[in-house]
Amino acid sequence: MKGLLCAFCITAFVGGTASTVAAQGQGQDHAPIQIPDSSVEQPGERGIAAHTNHLIRLGPTRVGTAPAGETPASIASAYSLSNLQGAEVIVIVDAFDYPTALTDFNVFSRQFGLPEEPSTDPLDANNQVFQVVYASGRQPRGNCGWAQEAALDIEWAHAMAPHAKIVLVEADSNRNSSLYDAVDVASAIPNAREVSMSWGGSEFSSEASFDSHFTHPGIVYVAASGDTGGATIYPSVSPNVVAAGGTRINRNAQGNFVSETGWSGSGGGLSKYELRPAYQDIIQAIVGNARGVPDYSFDADPQTGVSVYDSTSCKGISGWLVFGGTSVSSPSLAGIVNSAGSNTSSTAELTLLYQAVTNNGLTINSATFRDILTGTAGSFTATTGWDFVTGIGSTLTLSGK
Repeated sequence: MKGLLCAFCITAFVGGTASTVAAQGQGQDHAPIQIPDSSVEQPGERGIAAHTNHLIRLGPTRVGTAPAGETPASIASAYSLSNLQGAEVIVIVDAFDYPTALTDFNVFSRQFGLPEEPSTDPLDANNQVFQVVYASGRQPRGNCGWAQEAALDIEWAHAMAPHAKIVLVEADSNRNSSLYDAVDVASAIPNAREVSMSWGGSEFSSEASFDSHFTHPGIVYVAASGDTGGATIYPSVSPNVVAAGGTRINRNAQGNFVSETGWSGSGGGLSKYELRPAYQDIIQAIVGNARGVPDYSFDADPQTGVSVYDSTSCKGISGWLVFGGTSVSSPSLAGIVNSAGSNTSSTAELTLLYQAVTNNGLTINSATFRDILTGTAGSFTATTGWDFVTGIGSTLTLSGK
């Protein structure tokens, strides 16, 4: 993976072959990191298929028996998020089937005091807290890497908007055509307010022709900016999508929040094919005529990652795990937008977000965003104001979201 700090490297097995990847930590903790096969873009997939954007911090055992990493409460404290409530529906779009979705969702919810789904049928449309929908009308085959992704997505959207119903829409495969069809299904779900997409792929010349999938009235679309520092992926570069970047939360030995820095894996930069949207006119001096990403960011460094429960074993790993990657950012920011309850479309949401940016992109409203001043991703460096590592910065309170 390009653009990752390599002062501390480990060997991981990706697609059956060993590859050296960075441990990505910037502090004293450098646990080994696993890159799932599903998070690797395979040859020939550009413009054809998408990959996930999650990484796993490996613990002392391959089956985690207790939560580790950031919790909903610790994250809420770090970002000054009070009164997280949520309403109506957040839709998560992922590929393949996640067979233990309902039980894992309830284990996570029970652990952290969040509402549980009492139904034993994940497909029941009358469920009030969690539901699964097969995008094609038939159950997809399984894929454990995408099951990990779905576990992360449903649990952290729920963590940030505990009273919104979470609906997982499962695409038949990770082919773009299948995923875009699933987005259309997600957009048609009654009371859908946000659609989170933690997947993507390298940009391709015809990508703008698919932007219309993210324009349904009343819905805010959020996508991961990718886990290769300083690189861009679609659909996060779509002007109709909120691009979710990555940071690192730094704590002292007592576990107290100290600071936040840019994460070395945070995807970002100038889109190769999408033009600058009107809401980014304030940063024209930085981005020129191209769409710049990310828009804003959330904790994504796996060394400071979040706790997730997934009982579907994947290469022997299951149970309580610690996840990082901008796949954490996308559902979490979707949940925060839902809890904020401000807007009814991506354009309205993005216009609101960029109201926090003034002085040609050099000044950020410190009451609603934390301006991230340090950290590098690829060739980019976080600095005062809007930048290609964290965008506007990280979320701070529900105001302005």
